Amino acid sequence: MEANRTDDNSKAFTAPETKLHFLDYWRIIRIRKTVILTVFLLVALTTTVVTFLLPPSYSSMVKISIEQDLPDVDSRDRGVYRSTPDPFFIQTEFQRIQSKPVLYKVIEDLKLQEEWGRKYKQPTAISRDRAYQILKGSINVEQSHNTTLVEIHAYSDDKDDAAKIANKVADVYKEVRGAARAELVENGINVLNNELRKLGDAVTNQQEKVNHLRNELKINDYEAAANQPTPSLDQEVVRQFNVSLRDAERNFSIATNLYGGLAALSREELKKAAPLAVPGDSGLTELLSQENAAEQRLDNLIAGALGAEHPDVKQVTKVLETIRKQVDDRLTGMLIGLKIRMQTEQANMDYYRTQLAQARERDLQQYAITRPYYEAKDDLMQRKFERDKLALNLRATEIDLRTPRAGSVQLIEKAEANPNPVRPNKKLNIGLGLGIGLLIGIGLAFFIEYLDTSVKTIDDVERALQAPVLGVIPQNVGLLIDEGPDSPHAEAYRVLRTNVLFSRKDPKLNTLTIVSGGAGEGKSTTIFNLATVFAQNGQRVLVVDSDLRRPSLHKFLRISNSIGLTNFLLKQNTLEEVIQTSSQPNLDFLPSGRLPSSSLGILSSMQMKEMIRDLKRRYDFVFFDSPPIMGVSDASILASEVDMVLQVIQYRRYPQPMTIRAKQMVEKVGGNLLGIVLNNINVSQDENYYYYSGYYYDYYSKGEYTDREKKEIAATTGKDAKVEIKSKF
Repeated sequence: MEANRTDDNSKAFTAPETKLHFLDYWRIIRIRKTVILTVFLLVALTTTVVTFLLPPSYSSMVKISIEQDLPDVDSRDRGVYRSTPDPFFIQTEFQRIQSKPVLYKVIEDLKLQEEWGRKYKQPTAISRDRAYQILKGSINVEQSHNTTLVEIHAYSDDKDDAAKIANKVADVYKEVRGAARAELVENGINVLNNELRKLGDAVTNQQEKVNHLRNELKINDYEAAANQPTPSLDQEVVRQFNVSLRDAERNFSIATNLYGGLAALSREELKKAAPLAVPGDSGLTELLSQENAAEQRLDNLIAGALGAEHPDVKQVTKVLETIRKQVDDRLTGMLIGLKIRMQTEQANMDYYRTQLAQARERDLQQYAITRPYYEAKDDLMQRKFERDKLALNLRATEIDLRTPRAGSVQLIEKAEANPNPVRPNKKLNIGLGLGIGLLIGIGLAFFIEYLDTSVKTIDDVERALQAPVLGVIPQNVGLLIDEGPDSPHAEAYRVLRTNVLFSRKDPKLNTLTIVSGGAGEGKSTTIFNLATVFAQNGQRVLVVDSDLRRPSLHKFLRISNSIGLTNFLLKQNTLEEVIQTSSQPNLDFLPSGRLPSSSLGILSSMQMKEMIRDLKRRYDFVFFDSPPIMGVSDASILASEVDMVLQVIQYRRYPQPMTIRAKQMVEKVGGNLLGIVLNNINVSQDENYYYYSGYYYDYYSKGEYTDREKKEIAATTGKDAKVEIKSKF
């Protein structure tokens, strides 16, 4: 009955499908604003300090025009020669301007080794490599937009040095490029002539070798027309066997993995995996369904307080054993079949390996006979190709060298000293620091929020637990018995009371407990305040402190815990002796009492069940406090014995898997979980919960007395609100 009741509640509720909204991102930013502001200020201040500490740097720019080394007359008869520029030409010249031949000459002409040695307070001049690294790091070469003009920027802490270096780099580049070209071309022509003679001799020798091999191996002219031998029948056989071997290896691997994986599983794991691993076995599926049905029936019989010797229990147990043996036999037969399949696939794989090796051997023998000729023929054609190409290049280079050409580098704009420093750009650096700091802060906030798997919103609860949220309790809630019915927090509990009443399926259900996954989530405060609200509404209510290991409700009422529930369950006192009244009309209290170490598990006794039935008749509602369900079995026992269960989840405290596990434990013992109560909500930080609890606080706070009014009332009446506790009987 309890299991069916839980299933009905689960089916009746469907969690809404949620989509991220802009307000969800804004909520994260508001909650994590401390992290965002800290990172933002840290990055911004660091950037600002570093920017103001950096020394100023000046820049000068020289602008030159760079053209390709094109002849004045096109002697190669190519109409697109001038109209199609080389896309890599400018980038190549950028690297050439910054190359060692150019910069070494700049260093030598400006005597930068000695000058920088004095600048950096060295006893002697710095090395040329060191000067090269400094000079290369202080210049920047870039192309003027959509032109062949190149800008050379030089940076220095002295504005005159920056202009001097920029102009010198442009002058040296122009000299080096003009002088080096002629020398390189002449040397290249000499090298090409020598290589051409060597290739001609190599072609002659290789042709003789090819003719000799053709005659010796008796290769016909139609066979010699190709550079490589025509594919033979053996090669096709090798290809087919290779394909078959790959298929056999794949099938063997699948069969081996399937058999090995299933054989290593326990019986329970094998039952779960077998229908998925070996689909189509309807007999096994039917047996597993019968086994599950028999197990459920046996559980229902045991849950109905039937002993092991009951005829129905014995009959179901015998049927279950028979089905389990059939399942074991079916699983064993399946494993044997998989093993035979694995052995068959291995035999196929071994067969194809043998056939493939034999076919490859035959193909290699045939190819080895004619391979020398084809290798020599291929080498001959390669050498002829290289010879002809080299001859064409040599002829074109000789013509190109004799063709006149204009100057390819021209100075367009000379560098001048700039009186204003360009580095550091304080506005840009500080602006980037502010922007990057803000982005890093927001990114870190979202990353922390991503790592936080605790409950954050009502949608999180309903989507993860598939259960409705019946109440939202704000942060820093006190005891309503002290604050009175006009407390600004009371409305949140009245909403919870209303939802509980509407959620129960039967008016006869009047016993309730509250569970939680971990300690400190507010079970005791929630159940006590909820009971107070029920009592304020006129119902006769009893609160039972059934958290025997860490009782706390007696502290709320400031009474002794010397006698209580344990004394009644141990038959030391009657109910009339252990139940006490409170200052709140209609609200009674049953303390937990002292728990002897030898009486653990007392809540699962028949005395406890009889007491619950008795209290259901005496009171309109009975509320049971409980320990955390994850650590103590008492909470599970209470959840199975009372009519209704609420689960308290504290806002941003424990991870969602823990709360999900707590709900599953309630359902596992057959508890009737009505819904979830979100506790300790910080309304000031999360506006998503304002209309659940903050609105009531704002509304009712307008009717509260001020401190001055409270003092005047106390002076007039001579009374002060105090909680009076006395025994009921």
